[in-house]
Formats: sequence, structure tokens, C-alpha cells
Amino acid sequence: MNGVEAVAEILKREGTEFLAAFPSQPLIDAAARLDIRPIVCRQERIGAAIADGISRTTNGKRLGVFSMQQGPGSENSLPGAIQAFGDNVPVLLLPGGSATDRLNVDPNFFAVPHYERVTKWAAQINRIERVPELMRRAFYHLRTGKGGPVLVELPTDVGSAAYPGELEYRPVTSNRTAPDAHDVGEVAAALLGAKDLVIHAGQGVMYAEATDELEQLAELLQAPVMTTMAGKSGFPENHPLSLGASAVSTTKPISVFLNQADVVFGIGCSFTKSGYAKAIPSGKVIIHSTNDAMDVHKDYAADLALIGDAKLTLQALIAEIEARTNGAGNRNDDQTAASVQAVKKEWLGEWMPQLTSNETPLNQYRIIWNLMHLVDRANTIITHDAGSPRDQLTPFWESVAPRSYMGWGKSTQLGYGLGITMGAKLAEPDKLCINIMGDAAIGMVGMDLETAVRNSIGILTIVFNNGAMAIERDTMPMAIEKYGSVYQGGDYRAVAKALGGWAVRVEKPEEIIPALTQAIEITKTGAPALVECIVKEGFDFSRYP
Repeated sequence: MNGVEAVAEILKREGTEFLAAFPSQPLIDAAARLDIRPIVCRQERIGAAIADGISRTTNGKRLGVFSMQQGPGSENSLPGAIQAFGDNVPVLLLPGGSATDRLNVDPNFFAVPHYERVTKWAAQINRIERVPELMRRAFYHLRTGKGGPVLVELPTDVGSAAYPGELEYRPVTSNRTAPDAHDVGEVAAALLGAKDLVIHAGQGVMYAEATDELEQLAELLQAPVMTTMAGKSGFPENHPLSLGASAVSTTKPISVFLNQADVVFGIGCSFTKSGYAKAIPSGKVIIHSTNDAMDVHKDYAADLALIGDAKLTLQALIAEIEARTNGAGNRNDDQTAASVQAVKKEWLGEWMPQLTSNETPLNQYRIIWNLMHLVDRANTIITHDAGSPRDQLTPFWESVAPRSYMGWGKSTQLGYGLGITMGAKLAEPDKLCINIMGDAAIGMVGMDLETAVRNSIGILTIVFNNGAMAIERDTMPMAIEKYGSVYQGGDYRAVAKALGGWAVRVEKPEEIIPALTQAIEITKTGAPALVECIVKEGFDFSRYP
């Protein structure tokens, strides 16, 4: 076998089912010969997003892989790597590369030096004999520690060279770390001593498959739980102690309980300060538990820290707290859940006029509310796009099962949600997979609806079409006044149909549920469906101090 065939064989042994790709890349055909299904996209950023969606949906157990051609393919794929890096998603990137004798000869593009800043690890296979060694290291990095994209570049001369002898390679297993026992004792004491504790959970809870342990700890301490946008669905939001999730927008329960908290316990999170995360008010005792020591003291000073896998950490804390309290914890305090539910009821009451609005153009919150009560949420995977759809969906969509919501956005690339939804559907074909995007987002990536058509990926895309980049309105008043620069438009129903998909336009409130019901039935046939909703220009968000 040659170098390309050796890489394909390793992918097969590692359990790869799909190869998201963009030609020309000889790995596509080599993988197909081994029954790894190629998903050829229309543009590289969406190919990277498809791989990303596979990894998110499977907790990285079935890793997403994206392969792109040398030169322009590697250049165009950089945004996909940046998004996966920002969201800590384990994705394997396999670019082709110019021959090794072209190294440092301009304008030949070599991926490694350009991707090193936005990958967890990047390497070039510079000799055919190193294929198994470097692929083994790649998969170990993908499966161990904090997630992130990993890149292995295969130059053309190495890819075509004959591999000497038999390929000796066996699948790589991961390792987990557990926190120091002394540190666990200190944190357990602080948690038990807190007057108003809030648990701040990130996506590390999901990658560690620690939702059950998080529920157990919350109930043991009678502590309310909020999640980050990326961690949304890591704690069931129909649980009495759930405060919901936060992005730019937030829930009133998060605001109320976070403001009054004296101790904030972050588990499986990076505590990153950004415009897409709820800020932690000053004056709190902060306990930070993460599997990456580089996150500690990054943006917030930590009073106490635990380094380790979220599941192992939670198990250790539960055992320590039970030992210190004879198993009772704070269970004798039954007021917290009632207080959380009272604030939640008050908040939903404030928003019910929008959630049930009969106005036209349609209110985006009415569409979200109807959709949430129409689907089986435990068997649905939903995501948003960047901008308004993210901040309208995140607070109000009640997630009830792990990985039923894909929250993303530390880098907010318009259109990324379409690709990760396709990846989710490939990984979980029996689930309803939904992407809600705005008209600006579909303008970026709409041609890749044809990728879903061609590959029989039955996703549901909901487009909020208000004919404007409404969220940007305040940033360019003169450009709008003189030139109407914020306005854009299109018949996206017609676009979807022209690309071979099923599509419908909704303009009246009473049309929402029938259109969504019909679209969901279409997706069950393996065909993608698009519901274009003509919505109002306003972008009110659930914001609380």
C-alpha cells in the first residue's frame, strides 16, 4: 500500500464511518474502497463543520474527519479549524500537502505552520515510515484531555510512496486524570460551607458523560445549576434545580441566582470571558474544575481548583461530601428548587406575550415555542446559527437529554450551524436534527443545502427571514439612512427547491405548526426540508443584569 492507503486503513481501524471531504484528494477514493462513506461538500468550511457535528454528537467516540486538497483546500478550511478550536471540539483534519522538496519555497502552502495556532496539535508526515507513528499521536491527542482539532498533513510524495512491510497499527485508547484527594477535600468543605452556591457547568460534563453525577451533586447540595452555551443539555433543563443556559442572552433565573451567589463552582468549563458568555459578578468565591490546567486563572482568579476529568471529579466530590455528612448533604433544604421554579415562572410570564404572539410578520419566539412543544425533545438534536437565532433559541429551548442541543459560538461564523447539523444527522440518523438560521447565515452557506440533498441527509432547516441584518442595525445608522446597507433578501424557499430540497414559506402564525409537521415528515424520508419563516425585524433578547 502507499501512504494514502495506509492513512485510510488507519482511519478504518479507528472506526471512522464518514469522511467529509472536498476534492481533489486521493484519500477520498482510498477511504471509499474500505467502506468509509465520503461526504463531499460544496465548500471546505462546511466540510469541517460536518466533521465537527459528528464529534459533538458522539462525544468524540466516533470522531469526525475532514480531508481537503493541498494548497487552496487547506487555505479555505482554516475557518472550520478556528471554530472547532474555539469550541474545543475534537476533529481530525487531513490536508494534502505539496511535495516535501517544495518546503519553504513560496508560494507553496504548507498547512502545519498556519494551523499550529488553531489546532491542539499539528504535524506533517515527512517520511512514509512515520505514518502509523504520527496518526497514533493524532488520535491520542483527539481522545485525551480537552478537545480540539488535530491536523496531520500528507505531502504528495509521501502519499504516493510505497509503505514498507506490513502496517502495524492498533486503535488508540485515551486516558483520564483524577483530581488530588487533598484538593477534593478542600473543595468539598467550601461547597458545604457555601450560603448561596451556584454550579456553573460547561461542555466538559458532556464529554465526560457526567450528567448523572452532576444531577447527583446538585441534589446532594441542593444547588442550582446553570450551563454555558456549549454546555447546554449537559444538565436537564426540566430539572427543578436548572437555571437554564446563557449566551449573549440569558435567563432570569441565571441572573437572579448568580448575582446572589457567594460561591460559584465551575465544572467542565473554561470560565472564558467573552461576549458570548455570562459574566461572573465580582465578589464571588470561584472554584474551578477543569481537565486543562491552562484554563485556571485564565480570565477569573480561582480561589480553589481541581484538575481532572469531570466525571471522576464529580464522583470524588460526591463521595467526600457524603462521607462528611453521613450521606445527607444539604438535602434537608428543600427551598432552593421552589425558589428556582418561582423565578422561572415569573420570567416565562414576562415573555409569554412574545412566545405566543399572533403578530405578523412572525415573532421568532412564537416559532421556537411552537417547535419545542411539537417535537420529541429527547430524540431531537437542535442547533442555532450565529447572531439572533442563537440568542433567541438558547434561553427558551428546554433541553432534556445530553447532546440534544449543540451550542456553539466562541467564534461566531455565520452558517456553521448548517454543517454541524448534517454531521449530527449522519451520526444519529434516527433523530430529528434541526438548524435555525437567519437570512445572513443562509446567504453564506446556502449552496450546501445541495450537499444534504445529494447525500440524503434528512435535516430540517428553519430560516428566519426578515430581509435585514437586524442585529447590526445600531452599528451603521448613516449607511442605512443613506444607502439602506442593512437590507438583504431572497426567496430561500425557491433556492432550496432549486437545489433539490423540499421547502415551504410560512407567513401567518396558524401556518407554523402545519408547516413544521409536514417538514418533519419529509426528513424521515431522508430528504432535507427547509421552512422559511417571514419574521419581524426586531431582535429583543432575554437580557438581565
